Amino acid sequence: MNEEKPQNRSAVALTYNQQQAPYLSAKGQGLVAEEIIRVAAEHGILIHEDPALVDTLSMLQLGQEIPESLYKAIAEVIAFAYSLREDKPDLGSLSDTLANSGQDSNDSNR
Repeated sequence: MNEEKPQNRSAVALTYNQQQAPYLSAKGQGLVAEEIIRVAAEHGILIHEDPALVDTLSMLQLGQEIPESLYKAIAEVIAFAYSLREDKPDLGSLSDTLANSGQDSNDSNR
């Protein structure tokens, strides 16, 4: 297995509350990336490895909602994460939430 060295590793974290589009809540490289991954694992948060997606999300500012062009990719990751949980929330509105969230993106309170 060819693992990246910590100084070359990148990581991002998204927050999703079902009321608005997911937004970037953490990002980093090297040791910061390792800490993001460690904290996620410690809290049982799904760690999804996709270097191309991480590179794209790393261009966002902290607190910035994901762009519409990534809704489908992120919705698939979120749906997969929920499918692993025992207390599964209703995912029927996930696509609607993402589709409608762009309308009020300037009114977010983070």
